[in-house]
Amino acid sequence: MSSSNPVIPPQIAMIHTVSGLIPLFDGLAKQHLPHWQGFNMLDESLLRGTIRDGALSQTTMWRLAQLVRSAVEAGASAVVVTCSSLGLAVDATKPFCPVPLFRIDEGMAQAAVTLGSRIGVLATLRTTLDPTSDLIRRSAAQADRPCTVLAELAEGAFQKLGSGDTAGHDAMVAQSLRDLAPKADVIVLAQASMARALALVQNELPPLPVLTSPEIGMQHIARQLSA
Repeated sequence: MSSSNPVIPPQIAMIHTVSGLIPLFDGLAKQHLPHWQGFNMLDESLLRGTIRDGALSQTTMWRLAQLVRSAVEAGASAVVVTCSSLGLAVDATKPFCPVPLFRIDEGMAQAAVTLGSRIGVLATLRTTLDPTSDLIRRSAAQADRPCTVLAELAEGAFQKLGSGDTAGHDAMVAQSLRDLAPKADVIVLAQASMARALALVQNELPPLPVLTSPEIGMQHIARQLSA
């Protein structure tokens, strides 16, 4: 009798800085990458250090590069970083990564520039607002599309989330959405943790697209990996 070896699916590593988002991304990976096997790597200190420093430090960039290398050594055939605050570190690591390496917000930025020229970017952290805004400007330039970024910070909302006040966080994000909507053609929520607040105001907003990174990001990654 001859025995055949089981087919081992390719692996995608998901690098996180917020533990509570792991189930969300596990579900999206199963939905959009059914022939891949996902595994998670968590380092909350990468985001905490960035918030403390008010910017992405060289040390944090180097540590993320080491984490990406560990993912590849563990067998990953692709890697996605799910924290938008680390976007510049992902960009810096890409040239040295032997497998496809993705920012979770790439797909969202590319979609946003096709939907209008006035793009509202809403974040609860300055360290996420700036890199997301820059990514959208670059995506518009690459697509040769006009782009005005309207960047808005929901000041204090992230602190409420960190203290366990999710309702307070969601209410602040919802109010920022109300304020931003009349000025924009499309709104981008720069952090995955903000998506829940959309349900509070969906019936109040003018008819415009509001994009979140997790699902659009995983759809984009799936298209890239199947290409």
